[in-house]
Parts: sequence; C-alpha cells; structure tokens
Amino acid sequence: MTRFILNDTLVESTASPGTVVLDIVRYHQQLKGTKIGCREGDCGACTVLVGELNQERVEYKSMTSCLLALANVEGKHVVTVEGLNMEGLSPVQQAMVHASGTQCGFCTPGFVVSLSGCCLSREKITEELAVRAIDGNICRCTGYKSIERAAASVAQQLAQKNTEEPITWSVEKGFLPAYFAGIKERLKTIQGGTEATIDPAILVAGGTDLYVQKHDSMHHAVVRPLANDASLKGIRFEHGECIIGGACTAADLLNSVELNDHLPKLEQHLLLVSSTPIRNMGTLAGNFVNASPIGDLTAMFIALDSTITLSGPAIPGQARNDRSIKLRDLFKGYKQLDKSPDELVTSLRFTLPGKNTRFNFEKVSKRTHLDIASVNTAIRLELDGDTIREAHVSAGGVAPIPKYLAHTSVFLAGKPASPETVHAAIKVMNDEIAPISDARGTADYKRLLLRQLFFAHFLALFPERFTLKELVA
Repeated sequence: MTRFILNDTLVESTASPGTVVLDIVRYHQQLKGTKIGCREGDCGACTVLVGELNQERVEYKSMTSCLLALANVEGKHVVTVEGLNMEGLSPVQQAMVHASGTQCGFCTPGFVVSLSGCCLSREKITEELAVRAIDGNICRCTGYKSIERAAASVAQQLAQKNTEEPITWSVEKGFLPAYFAGIKERLKTIQGGTEATIDPAILVAGGTDLYVQKHDSMHHAVVRPLANDASLKGIRFEHGECIIGGACTAADLLNSVELNDHLPKLEQHLLLVSSTPIRNMGTLAGNFVNASPIGDLTAMFIALDSTITLSGPAIPGQARNDRSIKLRDLFKGYKQLDKSPDELVTSLRFTLPGKNTRFNFEKVSKRTHLDIASVNTAIRLELDGDTIREAHVSAGGVAPIPKYLAHTSVFLAGKPASPETVHAAIKVMNDEIAPISDARGTADYKRLLLRQLFFAHFLALFPERFTLKELVA
C-alpha cells in the first residue's frame, strides 16, 4: 500500500507501485483537471506539485505525473489543479484570465500548477524565474506571450513573499487554500510506512527515461524506488573533490550554491537540460545508465574526468562490494555498460576546478530548451600560462556511446591555446568520431556541428584571445 496526501485527502492506494501518478489521479481518484498529453514528459499538461518533508520544511517541486511512479510519492503531498481551487480564483488563476493566457484551455491546468509552485518556493521570484517555472509547459495555441505576461504578473504579486515561510505567507495572502498550512504535520504522521519490496524488482529512480521507453510494462511491474533513498543523495566537498550521490537530480545540481561557485557557468549549462519538471525528477545515475549517446549530464561529467562508484548487493557479514571506474569507461557499446544488473551507481566524484581550470558545455537541438541534443560536447582544460597542460573533451551524438575524445584530449595537452592548435585538434577529432545519419541530422551535418561547437568552446573560454573570424577562417 502506498500512502500519500492528494490535495487535502489522505490516499492509501493498493495500485501497483509502478503505476504512474497521472493514472492514479485521473482514473482512481477521478480528478480530471490533470490532462493526458504526450505521456513522455514533454508537454506539461499533466504537471503536479510534489511536496516532501525535509526536516521541518515541506519543499515542493513541479513534476510531470505521466512519468512519476506511485512509489516515488510515498509519504508526500501531491497537488493537482483541483487542490489549488478556493472560493474564488486564486491570484495565479486570475493572472491567467487577465492576461488572456487561456485559449483552448487544455494546457491551462499545467501552467497554473507550475506557476503556483512559485508561491511555495523559498526563492525570491523574479519575472525570469516565473517564466522559467513554466519552461516545461507547452501551449499548442501558441499563446506564450499572454502566458508570459501572466507569469510576470504573478512575479510582481509575489515580490513581498516571505521566503523563509512561503507556505504560511501564501496561505495568509490568499494565494493558496488554507489546508496547506497543516500539511507539514499531516506528512509527519505518514512517514516510514513503506512496505518491503519483493525481489527481483525493476530499479526506478526518476523514471524520466524508463517510463518513456517501457511505458506499458512499467504499470504492473514490481519496482524498487531509489529516488527517495537518502544514502544516494547529497552533494559534498572533501579533500579537493566534489562527491555527488547517484540519486541527486539535475535540479539538485542547479540549486547547489557551492557547486555553482566552483563551476560558474553551471546554471547556464543546466538550463539547456530538459525542463524544470524533468530536472526535478531525472537523476544523475539514471542519466548515466540510460546510456543515451546524447545524454547531456553524461557529456558534462565525462569531460570533468569523473569517477563513479558502483555498488553490488550487500553480502551478510561482509563489507559492501564497491568498485570505482572512470565514467567514460562505463560505456562499452550502444546501450552496453560495464555494469552488472544488480549494481547501482551510488556516487560520482571529480576533482574540483582550480584557478587555472576552464570548463564549458555546448549543445545544439531543434529547440533551445526541452529538447534532445543533435550534438553536445563538453571540455575541461587545465592551463599553465598560455599552455594547455591537460585536456578532457567529450561529445554526444557522434558515436554509439557518449564519447570521450581520448586522442583529441591527448593532442591538446602541451599545446598553446591558439587558433592553430584548435584547427589541428579538429583534424584529430574527426578521426575519432563516427556519426550516423538519423532523424536529428546527417552524418556530415553532425561533424559540422561538432566542429562549430568545438570553436564555441574556445570562444567561450578564451574571449580575450580568440575571435570568430580567426577560428572559421
């Protein structure tokens, strides 16, 4: 049995833990405001807010319920558009009306839910952040400017929000129904009731790829949820290294102040990864073991020369069977990993950048946001004056696996950071890659993209030294 609070009601569901929350909401609880759209996490019509008790705070995140396993909401608060209704329209709903942000109305519940998440956030909401909150919601009627005006209005109304106690403030000011004030205490009463999982089970972390690939079979599957495992979470810094738990999400990386201090462009890079709801769900280890040749996080962390820890099943009376390998060595062929089925990617570590480190990530896709890359690439350079002392370059979309460009990396080491070095490195790079023609472009096009993105690395990392004219000449 899975226990959670749905809006203002305690639900004790006997449905399979692998069932997606979208179906629980619509078919089991008969709440039809949450819409069925793409069932792939792309359109946002099924967006819900999920509140989790973290010490003495309830922290809410938007998630796409079409990819959200029932097991992953155990002991949490799920909010649909019905759970935001009050006697009159809420300020968020009213902003959509005033700005003419509704057309056919199909997408409207998702937009309202996502924008309402701003009321619950501990961030100071700006217009930019309000618009970012709806980056996972698609309007088929192309009413984006009206919706953005509604988002700007919401941001303006939340300018005085108490960021230390956003729930209390939002209830008092009429942004949220009164029942939100009691959710924290109610969640405390349903913690720790998860039943033991029967083995063998399918391991489910965020589920953002798994439920797209195996949607029909997952609904009745026996699953073992990993997203809530505290031992797989957390970002810490020890002895010059960053250590990240395998169940950390892209949003966890984005929200880590210390990690962003060490990688100043990380926020810019991560905003190219999917959308807010998917970043709130998708895990680091899940991105790796999905083994997509164009995984964005995979490309980033390969270039950071990361090492992962794989943990086998615990043996009674013995230490846990752990082993470490370079992330780049995990991938042996298309969807083939140096990993047994019962091993978990429990953590990742990489050496923190120093003052002579330069790191960059680039990506080309049909849409800037909420899209899969045609080609992506990342680079880490360690400099000694004007000389590249050490280099690590990755590329996605140009091989059957996320590709560590070993020869290109070796070639760059010991060379000056100059246009001549870049052009010579591209010749080495072209011999390392083997793109194929597919729906995202021809092989020749992908070679061209990677070359242009390689130029972009050096333009971004050495603006004082390189010009576009020099590189493309």
